[in-house]
Amino acid sequence: MTKDTVTAVIGVSSNPSKFGYRIFKSLCDAGYSVYGVSRVCGELFGRKLYGSVSELPQAPQTALLVVPPEVTLSLVKECAAAGVKTFWMQPGADSDEAEQAARAAGMQTVRGACFMVREGVW
Repeated sequence: MTKDTVTAVIGVSSNPSKFGYRIFKSLCDAGYSVYGVSRVCGELFGRKLYGSVSELPQAPQTALLVVPPEVTLSLVKECAAAGVKTFWMQPGADSDEAEQAARAAGMQTVRGACFMVREGVW
């Protein structure tokens, strides 16, 4: 994946001890084209956070999920409707059901691998 690939980090947190915060911050700092999605919208690092993938001003190619597994499953339809190509479940966010549903919706799935490590950001 390149820095120009539009990515949505779903599960952004304002708590610096949470992975949703750390991943979003690292991608912003590294110059990735990234949007933050958070139930508790607002702003972080001078960037607007969105309440859902459907609210993003541009469709993301990759959805990077940093949420509990039951939330991951609930996001499959929304991500598919938005045109997400890659549904990346961070360790702890993945589930068999979400993977099956995402694949059935035509998305490539990634699980069991930390995005930040695999992409060399950390």
